[in-house]
Amino acid sequence: MSRRLLFGNHAFCEGAIAAGVRFYAGYPITPATEIAEFMSRRMFEVDGTYVQMEDELASLNAVIGASATGVKSCTASAGPGMALIQNELGQAVVAEVPAVVINVGRAGPGIGNATRSGQMEVMQARYGPNGECPAVAISPATVEEAFWLTIKAVNLSESLRTVVIVLAEGLLGLQRAVVDLPDDYGAIEVTERPRPSMPPGEYSGAYIASELDDVPPIADFGTGYKTILNTVGIQPRGGGDGSTEGGRLENQDFTIRRLHEKILARKDDVIMTERHGIEDAEVVYIAFGTQAQSAVVAMQQARAKGIKAGVLRLITVWPFPEDAVRECCANARAVVVPEMNLGQVRMLVVNALADHDAKVVGVNHVDSNYILPDEILAKTEEVLP
Repeated sequence: MSRRLLFGNHAFCEGAIAAGVRFYAGYPITPATEIAEFMSRRMFEVDGTYVQMEDELASLNAVIGASATGVKSCTASAGPGMALIQNELGQAVVAEVPAVVINVGRAGPGIGNATRSGQMEVMQARYGPNGECPAVAISPATVEEAFWLTIKAVNLSESLRTVVIVLAEGLLGLQRAVVDLPDDYGAIEVTERPRPSMPPGEYSGAYIASELDDVPPIADFGTGYKTILNTVGIQPRGGGDGSTEGGRLENQDFTIRRLHEKILARKDDVIMTERHGIEDAEVVYIAFGTQAQSAVVAMQQARAKGIKAGVLRLITVWPFPEDAVRECCANARAVVVPEMNLGQVRMLVVNALADHDAKVVGVNHVDSNYILPDEILAKTEEVLP
């Protein structure tokens, strides 16, 4: 291991490279610009390809094209850019083309405040694309974790043949920290997408997914295989539709359900959480990203005052870890959700605990400033009966 001083944005890049990413297309946008700048150098150092595109939409289209040829690919942006790419993000999901998108969140709607930070795209990550599109989104809390979770994001995107969003924040992307990284990236375990095992002449391109949890093989463009990407029932049995008979409606129903189920059937690998002091907790703090660090300190302060507090950190935000929420809050009298938005995760927690008596409250910032542990503790003392 080597000790290095890195920006969070640079840690995302190193994680992508360690996972085998060799194509990056992007467009500079604060607070994610350092990713494009760093990748413009690092891609050539690892015999990869860097392309600066004219905007975020073109960037994701380039990533889809590169990934379809078999090259692990990624891009990065912030809120306004994420808004622009929603159609192509959904297209990548339904075409089942692996890709990673790093969202370094800024503050505010529209153009927003480019130099500030927020956690305001939780719902966008899940419901941004049209047409009942599934989502996988994971959120690192530290610079070192930015490295490791980007590797995880690439591995998940490859194994599931889907888009994985790294839901980050400007506070993390522009934070410097001393981290320990492996000297040899080649020793890191990486995942490859499923590929056909038969010769090209025997591969029709109209591969069949017969079960709802199937992740069918994908042939690389340019290898002699005839590949048809998923078009949701436009062509019978095309690109993953598992219907052996019937028309486009039957294929569409199967395909849309399968796009969700192939993720949910593997939730033990997809859904990740971290727990602190949950066993006897009477108040549970549920947080994600950088604000989870404040929640842990608040837990320690609460315990010092005789309050049995615990923390459930959501590493995976989508699919939402509702089973973990219910399990960790089973004996809680109160649940406090600190987040840098006006309650997007709190709403999900309330829904998960609909049959629970615990009171769920939020500590919310939309001013780009860290939520302080003292604020979480003050809310705890206010809400506990």
